[in-house]
Amino acid sequence: MRVRPSAVALSLALAGSVQAQLLIPLDSRPATSTLPAQIAGLRGQPVHVTPAELLGDAQHGADPQRLTEWMNAQPADGPLIIALDALAYGGLVQSRTSPDPVETVMQRLQAVRDWHERTGQPVYAFITLPREPDATNRARNLEVARQMIGWAREGVFAQLHVTWDDALPGSPSPAEGAALAQDAPENVRVYPGADEVLASLAALSLGGEPSPLAVEYSQSDKAAQVIRYEGIPLSASVALHAAAAGWTVVPTVPDPVLTPFGGVGTRPEGGPAALTLYVYNGGDARAAALRISQLLRRGPVAVADVEKINGGNPRMWTDLYTLRRPQDLASLAAWGTPGNNLGTVLAHARVLQLAEQAPVSGPALPERQDALLAREYANDIVYGTKLRAQLRQALPETQLGTPQAQQTLLTLARLYFPLQFGQTYTLEGARLPWQRSFEADLQLQPEGQEDGR
Repeated sequence: MRVRPSAVALSLALAGSVQAQLLIPLDSRPATSTLPAQIAGLRGQPVHVTPAELLGDAQHGADPQRLTEWMNAQPADGPLIIALDALAYGGLVQSRTSPDPVETVMQRLQAVRDWHERTGQPVYAFITLPREPDATNRARNLEVARQMIGWAREGVFAQLHVTWDDALPGSPSPAEGAALAQDAPENVRVYPGADEVLASLAALSLGGEPSPLAVEYSQSDKAAQVIRYEGIPLSASVALHAAAAGWTVVPTVPDPVLTPFGGVGTRPEGGPAALTLYVYNGGDARAAALRISQLLRRGPVAVADVEKINGGNPRMWTDLYTLRRPQDLASLAAWGTPGNNLGTVLAHARVLQLAEQAPVSGPALPERQDALLAREYANDIVYGTKLRAQLRQALPETQLGTPQAQQTLLTLARLYFPLQFGQTYTLEGARLPWQRSFEADLQLQPEGQEDGR
């Protein structure tokens, strides 16, 4: 029988191993760069993240040479957490259309192997299988992924995650992933995802034994159905994302829902879990809000809203906000695909759990956690669920790169502030970093700090 370390022992181990994480994101989108860096930095430890100007965007890929130079110029006193597509192709968008052959791509990736050999520090990496029908050279991408698995087998990577991007019906990615997983070594995981994986690896790199995770679905009868963009059942995706961030799903038993809506939820079979993941996959939104509030009385809760793509259920989140419950969550996400949201909430909640066991110097953990939750709510719920549609109604997509678009966004966004969490947040700024409506970056400021107080 393997004995798990006590919380005290784990706290001491973590406190004695505070190292700076070095992050190289997939591209310059806030969800792939800013958000993972904020999640990684929740404990208060240093995080070195590649500047946005060195990362790829929708039109231009990252320069591999400049990216390598930046990586080698950073302090090497902690793990490297890297989206290999950024170095291999220039970013996620470019990984679908790059004409470069396997040999050129492998020459670029050699810099990661050299970094590991030079520094002796662990590397946590991921590489994607591209979505259809955008990919122009699937065979090349698949061969690079195979060679990365070979590197993992040799010990170059502490962990390598091979993830498939946006698998709609007919996509070959799930089958490709299953084939790669058949003979992959133990330090390789294969599952659906892309944008959220850097955050998952940042959480995983902090170590510690996997923690027990209880899962409850708003519609449990639909959890076994294949979910859009994943290519596998929702429950299978949950288990894979949980393992990718340092959790293990535990069995649950029926549990009465003690709210006016009634019904049956779940509770862990063998005693309390470290976290309950509530997956909203449809159904009565008001009942879901009250159930989440009830679960919070049991212990930590993370909420992944996977009912829709790129936005949450407005009724559920309005009710939760009225109940002042978002500020009490371990994490929340509703910004992307089901995999994006699952990976984000589980990574955030895992880092929070470890931070509570071994807080590091810097601003108080409750303040950092509150600010991160407010940031997630503003960008996922305020923008993704409400503002995006208003912006699209106000301006055509072709005009979103203009100063008028930035001002329109700012004017519309101000109507939703101040935002009440543990602290009160005002809107410091709002921008469209890729000059399109798909994503925005709402920047918040705790009230009273703008004048230095």
